[in-house]
Amino acid sequence: MARVTRVIPGPGQESVWDYPRPPRVEATTDRIRIRLGGELIVDTTDAVRVLETSHPPVYYLPRSAFPDDSLQPADGASFCEFKGGARYLTVRGGDTDAARSAWFYPSPSAGYEQLVDRVAVYPSAMDSCEVAGETVTPQAGDFYGGWITSRVVGPFKGEPGTLGW
Repeated sequence: MARVTRVIPGPGQESVWDYPRPPRVEATTDRIRIRLGGELIVDTTDAVRVLETSHPPVYYLPRSAFPDDSLQPADGASFCEFKGGARYLTVRGGDTDAARSAWFYPSPSAGYEQLVDRVAVYPSAMDSCEVAGETVTPQAGDFYGGWITSRVVGPFKGEPGTLGW
C-alpha cells in the first residue's frame, strides 16, 4: 500500500485524517439544500454528519425535510460494521427519479441512534447539494456518499489507489 500523505488543514478547515474510527455522529446547524429534477427538494438546518477517518462527512437529514412521496423504497441493502444494516431509497425531484440514490438505517447500532428517521443521499446522483451555501463535490467512487466542501481536506477514500486504506 502506498503511503498516504495527509493534507495539512488551513484556517477553518478539517482534515478527514483527524476524524475518528469508529465514526462520530455530530449535529450541525449548517443550511443543507438539495436539488433534483430542477427542484429544491430539501432545505433544512436540522442535520447530523457522520465523520470517519479518510472520508468526507456524510450528511443525514430528517425524512420530514423531504417532500411527501419523494422517497421510495429501492432494492438492496448493505451493512456497516459500525452503523448496522442500511436500506436504499429512490429519490424523486421534479420529473427525475434517482434510483438507489439515498440510504438510511432502520435500526442503527448502539451509539448511532441519532441516525433514526434520517436519510443520506449520494450527492453525485442529485442536481446539486449545498452546505452553508457552498456546492458540494461528491466523494469519488460508487459506494461512498461523502460531501466535499472547502472546509475539509484529504486525501479522501474513494479516489484512485485508495481501495486498501
